[in-house]
Amino acid sequence: MSFRELLVTSRPFWWINTAAPFVASYYIINNHINLTLAVGVFYFAFAYNLMMYGVNDIFDYESDIKNPRKIAAGIDGSVLAKTKHAALWFWIFIIATPPSVYLFAVGNYASNIWLALMLFMVFAYSIKGLRFKEIPLVDSATSSFHYTSPFIYGSLLVGSQQLYLPAFITFFVWVMANHAFGAIQDIKPDREANIDSVATKLGAARTIVFVLVAYTVAALLPVLFYGIKGLVASLLLAPYVYIVARTLPDRHNSESKLFAIGWKQFLYANYAVGFVFTFILLATFKT
Repeated sequence: MSFRELLVTSRPFWWINTAAPFVASYYIINNHINLTLAVGVFYFAFAYNLMMYGVNDIFDYESDIKNPRKIAAGIDGSVLAKTKHAALWFWIFIIATPPSVYLFAVGNYASNIWLALMLFMVFAYSIKGLRFKEIPLVDSATSSFHYTSPFIYGSLLVGSQQLYLPAFITFFVWVMANHAFGAIQDIKPDREANIDSVATKLGAARTIVFVLVAYTVAALLPVLFYGIKGLVASLLLAPYVYIVARTLPDRHNSESKLFAIGWKQFLYANYAVGFVFTFILLATFKT
């Protein structure tokens, strides 16, 4: 398979969402650039996402071939021919193993345990026999862990006692909402492929309510945890409530264009806000 296919599989648009939390916690605490930071950036940008999305694409093939978002081969990935799955497994191993070994080698007991848990969750989300992605609400929590765990890992890797758990909790709730909102558009192909999810279980209307509640909670938590210092972060998260609320008129129709429009708005808001939000919480609101 080609390098371009590997890149598309790894979803480059999403790299910043796993790399930035690691960089924030590792660099701000450690306060200098070194080889470990560079390896971590490569790992949590390309290698980690190739594992996460590549394994998911292999085991979700039957639903992906019915999913317009995947067939379009864009931000949300593409459908890789079954004949290339063996090659994808090979390249996942080749690309992810060296930086994984390095990070375990330079890590400490706590960071290594956390990294092992992260790797377990990457595979547990998709592989047969576990399939956390087919357990409603567990799917959103697992997806959130994928994106938020590098935040904790960066702190553990430098041996910090400060894990910024209030910021992590806010981040976690926010990403759970992100996952559930994205799952709404997949209700039809997932049901046709007999794949359960938070959205197929709750339906579009109740999933929207869940998403709105989660986003609202995430927007309020910074002020609750940090007082007036958390107001900026709360304001950054407020637009998500508005984006989702605009889909309410078609909340019973998962194939409505409002969800597609809302998802595009979310993508670009998330790209900017997610990056800024992580740095603000660490650099400004640390206790």
